[in-house]
Amino acid sequence: MDLLKIIHERRSIRRYRQDPVPEEILFEILEAARAAPSWANTQVCRYIVVKDPQIKEQLKDALSPTNPARDAFLQAPIVICQVAQRGLSGCKKGEPVTNKGDWFMFDAGIAMEHIVLAAWNFGLGTVHVGSFDAEKAEKILGIPEGFSIVEMTPLGYFDETPKPTPRRPLKESVFLDIFGKPFIT
Repeated sequence: MDLLKIIHERRSIRRYRQDPVPEEILFEILEAARAAPSWANTQVCRYIVVKDPQIKEQLKDALSPTNPARDAFLQAPIVICQVAQRGLSGCKKGEPVTNKGDWFMFDAGIAMEHIVLAAWNFGLGTVHVGSFDAEKAEKILGIPEGFSIVEMTPLGYFDETPKPTPRRPLKESVFLDIFGKPFIT
């Protein structure tokens, strides 16, 4: 599939069929994440592929009761949990070298977007899930010190594609030379 088409068509999916995801497709998706760039090639991201229904149930309970992705954790055959090592990305000798601090969230965002785009390429749905009790999720998953859970996503086949959400016009988001100077008139 064409990358730009995937970028424009991808949607957040919150209802899944329980059809299994073939291992070879799952490996392709994880390889896409592995190929993501990272600060100074630090490769801080790790992934936990959760298939166990009991663990998925526990992770669902780490989400707030109003999080619309709760049911998706049980419906989808897989939940991918992304974990990142702190203190390496954007750091030199353990100290951040930019005013943005530890860069692990930036690297994690790129890698997770590789996952969701690769999944869409194979006809699989995902949804970025970042609102959850991180301490609870880390305990459930046995995350060691020095690492933080960043995001989770259900992964699976779906029947209905949600309608696109509105996007701000480019002329409101892109400027020429300085902030606020129109690039597009």
